[in-house]
Amino acid sequence: MVDQKLLEILRCPACVREKEAALTLFRDSWLICRDCGRKYPIVDDIPVMLIEQGEKWMQVAEADLPVPPPPVK
Repeated sequence: MVDQKLLEILRCPACVREKEAALTLFRDSWLICRDCGRKYPIVDDIPVMLIEQGEKWMQVAEADLPVPPPPVK
């Protein structure tokens, strides 16, 4: 489980909001940017906030996201 304080400070690296976070925690396994739709996996309780990872999952519907996410290569 990702610490709530960490969730409050994380931002989508592609959108980079200054004040409020625009990430939604989905099934304790994904962070989804409400602005651009990138989906960042949480692997071993560590959010993988790489733009290319977020883009990789953009076209996948939330219901189809694998839980847990696959390991990042």
